[in-house]
Amino acid sequence: TNLAEAEAFAAECGFPLVVRPAYTLGGTGGGFVTDHEELVAVVTRGLRQSPIRQVLLEQSVAGWKEIEYEVMRDAAGNCITVCNMENLDPVGVHTGDSIVVAPSQTLSDREYQRLRTASIRIISALGIQGGCNIQFALDPKSDRYFVIEVNPRVSRSSALASKATGYPIAKVAAKIAIGRRLDEIKNAVTGQTFASFEPALDYVVVKIPRWPFDKFTLADRTLGTQMKATGEVMAIGRTFPAALQKAIRSLENGFYGLRHPKMAAWRDEELVDFLRRPGDEWLFAVAEGLRRGFSLEMLYELTAVDPYFLAEIRRIISCEERLAVAPVLDRERLAAAKELGFADREIAALRGEKEAAVRAARQKEGLVPGYRMVDTCAAEFEAKTPYFYSSYGEEDEAKPGRGRRVVVIGSGPIRIGQGIEFDYCSVHAVWALREAGYEAVIVNNNPETVSTDFDTADRLYFEPLTFEDVMAVIEKERPEWVVVQFGGQTAINLAGPLAAAGVPILGTSVEGIDLAEDRERFDRLLADLGIPRPPGGIAGNVEEALAIASRIGYPVLVRPSYVLGGRAMEIVYRPEELVHYADVAARVSPEHPLLVDKYVQGRECEVDAIADGEDVLVPGIMEHVERA
Repeated sequence: TNLAEAEAFAAECGFPLVVRPAYTLGGTGGGFVTDHEELVAVVTRGLRQSPIRQVLLEQSVAGWKEIEYEVMRDAAGNCITVCNMENLDPVGVHTGDSIVVAPSQTLSDREYQRLRTASIRIISALGIQGGCNIQFALDPKSDRYFVIEVNPRVSRSSALASKATGYPIAKVAAKIAIGRRLDEIKNAVTGQTFASFEPALDYVVVKIPRWPFDKFTLADRTLGTQMKATGEVMAIGRTFPAALQKAIRSLENGFYGLRHPKMAAWRDEELVDFLRRPGDEWLFAVAEGLRRGFSLEMLYELTAVDPYFLAEIRRIISCEERLAVAPVLDRERLAAAKELGFADREIAALRGEKEAAVRAARQKEGLVPGYRMVDTCAAEFEAKTPYFYSSYGEEDEAKPGRGRRVVVIGSGPIRIGQGIEFDYCSVHAVWALREAGYEAVIVNNNPETVSTDFDTADRLYFEPLTFEDVMAVIEKERPEWVVVQFGGQTAINLAGPLAAAGVPILGTSVEGIDLAEDRERFDRLLADLGIPRPPGGIAGNVEEALAIASRIGYPVLVRPSYVLGGRAMEIVYRPEELVHYADVAARVSPEHPLLVDKYVQGRECEVDAIADGEDVLVPGIMEHVERA
């Protein structure tokens, strides 16, 4: 409860230590300390941020495996484990910032059962009624383990465990709270089993966090005990590599595989230094190291990531190399790549071809995804709830409905500027469609949202929101329409490619969307309507941007076209700042032009409107307290 106590413990136990404030969330105020100076800084901060002015000091077990168990218990003492999860990152990175796989892949049966037994003993001794998340540190070199944390509530991992298994943890916990026993609560997925029946997974789930570093380009990207991610994506596959690659392209940060262009230019020493520090891009650095022939032993020493996961990533890299050098893309090579989770776009990039050509070659060979069902029981009982994920080389279990169908595209991971509000809209769209007599199908990949609850829509597809993955669902379902206007920028960006492929878009037309989103066309529209806007222009290169800024005068507001939430938007006061911005934040090009507008101070107001094509209703006008 004070610095002197902390110093006394450090003198007795030695460094390194981990400091964890009481009653804070997401690791707030805590951290690892390796010397007296760090101890003073972190303990002082932790005491200030703890509501009860208390911190916990513990021996550091950084580098051990981190394993989580999601456990349920009722008032009668019945206990089950919903699932266990394994963090790819070792202890030392907050689980919310970790890449997580469910179920665990590297535990022996003995280790699995020991931690499961410990979890049940803990939840029973605490007398918890409902859900509980328990985190363990497991020594990879012996059979020792420690309990790191117990959350007597739903945690960040509970949503993941619910969506990974199809077991609705919060719903079951609510029923337990009002006195129901696990063996009295029906499993809504099967309709036959009860909540006391432990879920069984015949697939692999991978969660990858979504970090805000695209907004904060100069932020410290090192990961530690204080969580930095704003959201996460989840992907399901029959193998770890397939689920991992689906998760990567679900993140919507421009990557379709494990290749990072900036790392290819690094020297080996730079890559090794980067791998020593936990960060948001370690996965790409491991892949780059494997391309350069780094051994699994060396990578394990640098990252403490289990050799099993490193070997599975090496399978992806080996396939990459075979795809790049193959004279022709035959059925065998294509099938092998698709089963490992490769996107058509990534295969095309590796071979210097167009995505459309790879797609055509794949379809010519009859290689299309089959859809498997998430049923909580590894097909032991028939499932009533249609909840699907795609897989290649597998039986297709998805049967499209018989009624009139509409596909609603969700909003993907939560990030700054695109959050839960879009999911709220997607869910209400689904409910409205069902009320109007349509079958509603939703496609999304965010485990934290209501749209990915198994009972929100008539059918749920847990898939990346890319053209390839969404188009495969549309070809499977053959809907009358697709709705894009409730999924935020993610869905809007898919409107053009889907319409070009002949998919009918419901609501605002693709032409109308483009007219509003394409700044050049929008500026012409305003001019035609006689409505003023700040003076500015559109630049395809840095020289054009400097010329526009010089003409209209500084300060200027600069931003890329087709963005949401002000990503990469800045106020620039001098020419050298504009050059730096174009180089670092925007990567300006004719395909990705830069908008340069005069920065106008003033009162900022918003008008919300809804139109049916003839009449317009304005539900509200809002004024911002802060200036524009």
